[in-house]
Amino acid sequence: MDYGEMIKRLKSELDIGAFPGKDPEENETPDRSPFEVLISTVLSQRTKDVNTHKASEALFSSYPNPKALAEAPLDHVKELIKPSGFYNVKAERVKNIARRVHEEFDDKVPEDIDELLDLKGVGRKTANCVLVYGFGEPAVPVDTHVHRISNRLGIAETDDPEETEKVLEEEIPKKYWIEINRLMVVFGKNICKPRTPECERCPLTDMCRYYEEVYKDEDR
Repeated sequence: MDYGEMIKRLKSELDIGAFPGKDPEENETPDRSPFEVLISTVLSQRTKDVNTHKASEALFSSYPNPKALAEAPLDHVKELIKPSGFYNVKAERVKNIARRVHEEFDDKVPEDIDELLDLKGVGRKTANCVLVYGFGEPAVPVDTHVHRISNRLGIAETDDPEETEKVLEEEIPKKYWIEINRLMVVFGKNICKPRTPECERCPLTDMCRYYEEVYKDEDR
């Protein structure tokens, strides 16, 4: 596959922002600190963008840095992040992350993926989101959209996101990594949807294994 052409087509069709906690009404990817990216991505787990945005904005307006969040009353954090769902677990998780960043890293989120993964509640997708959206470093965050689309296109044949991440890192040149999550997330929400992909609108049909297998015979 010509990955440069794939990126070019997706950008021409869907060059809008993506970021855990982004306001769904805005097209730009917001400028967020690594700490805000880290906490917002944790809050985004198993919830919708609009709810992540509400919870993140409320939380950061009261506790804008690791020290403040680490020392925040747990019940108040729960109340602030309630829109994100699973707020009892998430409140303890983000407070613990903030405490460790404050105490062990002098209030600076680590830029090393192994140190990020050592934070309880931080998986590979979250760690890679911090690298991409917080530090502007090339990485491949794989969420459900990236996993699904990679398999539909035929780039990967994998059963879980971590396997997909390895394949994408092997297959796609590093110069494109920083674009992959943003473009595939937007593509997955607007065109390559989970249950009803809108193939008639898709700019990648000639690159897509799914289209070849499911739709091509219907056109003959």
